[in-house]
Amino acid sequence: MNPDARATASISIAGVVAVTLYAAWAAVQILVLNPMAVVPGRSLAEIHAEMEAVGEGMNIVLPLVVLGLGVVIALIVARAAIGSRMAPLGATQLFLTVLGFGAPAYFVASFGTGMNLADAYNVSGGDQSPWAIPLYLVSMLSFLAVIVFTVRHSRARRRLAPPVASAR
Repeated sequence: MNPDARATASISIAGVVAVTLYAAWAAVQILVLNPMAVVPGRSLAEIHAEMEAVGEGMNIVLPLVVLGLGVVIALIVARAAIGSRMAPLGATQLFLTVLGFGAPAYFVASFGTGMNLADAYNVSGGDQSPWAIPLYLVSMLSFLAVIVFTVRHSRARRRLAPPVASAR
């Protein structure tokens, strides 16, 4: 295995792990931390029971499906990157892009649960727990890194490109 292929494989493994950790953190935020921040002092079981009593269930399927889709996408990206012998920089940019789209996925995954909490406890449907902030920061920094890598790579390619001969 050549050094670039080894680097791409390592980046792919790290990328899948990073996306999986992001999805796991988002699931914990949606299903545990945020409900407990909405109703401090009550157990998660009490919160679920109170929500059921007012007809607002805690839907765990949608968040897990949406967040699980991110992990599946990361696995597909890893397979494609390794299988196509993609350059390490390209693989890095792809995984950073997947992480960047974690924030919109988190929003979609948390929307229903947030609205159910809002209806049950007469609060806003937004995050009540501060532990969503790291998710947004990771996504923002991932997109910024993609931009930086793209600009640097583009500038480096321009410097290395042979001069274009002008027609006289």
